[in-house]
Amino acid sequence: MRIALTGAGGIVGSLIAPALISAGHRITRLERNTGFHLGDTPDLAGHDALIHCAFAHSPGRYRGGEGDDPAAFRKANLDGSIRLFDAAASGGVPRILFLSSRAVHDGWPQGMLLTDDLPAKPANLYGEVKAGAEAHLAGLAAAGLRATAIRATGIYGPGRAHKWRDLFADHLAGKMAAPRVATELHGLDLANAVLRLLDHPAPPLLVNASDLILDRHDLLAAVSKLTGCATPLPERADAAALRLPGCTALARLGWRPGGMARLQATLPKLLDPGGHL
Repeated sequence: MRIALTGAGGIVGSLIAPALISAGHRITRLERNTGFHLGDTPDLAGHDALIHCAFAHSPGRYRGGEGDDPAAFRKANLDGSIRLFDAAASGGVPRILFLSSRAVHDGWPQGMLLTDDLPAKPANLYGEVKAGAEAHLAGLAAAGLRATAIRATGIYGPGRAHKWRDLFADHLAGKMAAPRVATELHGLDLANAVLRLLDHPAPPLLVNASDLILDRHDLLAAVSKLTGCATPLPERADAAALRLPGCTALARLGWRPGGMARLQATLPKLLDPGGHL
């Protein structure tokens, strides 16, 4: 396939792009380095799919990523996504994959199981923007376009600005971290989900993508074991309040994320002082 990929140089896009190329797809990189900005309407004629990963936000923040300018945040990420989806549809692109977020469910009760088809109930601007883009995509799907919104949890993986870079640096410098527990997913597992959805003749409109329930205590314990760091570990956090995404739709496509084994194999790469810290 010839695939247009937004955010190809970002944290998530940089993990997905190599997987697409390895699978034999041709990539058109839509990113700042190639002159693309959210709100643009590129000519996508001749492409077989659009994968939309780009997102404009304050560095290191998604929830709260609007900073002090919520109007600009909404314009770039919601209006920009809608313009992009419409450009793809008018250009004859038959398939769109959209990197949404589990944040569309932040308004549901704590401890709730999040099914793939659970209606969006955002509780912050980040979730509202993702839910609004999902809704527009659903309208295009109703008109015959093959579209999927991937409600992904936190994505980790190697790269210059991986999500735990500052956390690891602080731990190695002797600063004790605050307790936290969250759901996590390796970028390669997200890429595998993308490949499976691209190959499906009638992909589902909504899928959850999540893997680990990871306590910061256990993550930093593994870092300490690898590095010999003696910084005290944070207390374990209460996982009972987590809203856990069920991933039935992807499992039906044969998707199996890498779990703790993949995390353990990835940690040395995240700790590589030559490239990541």
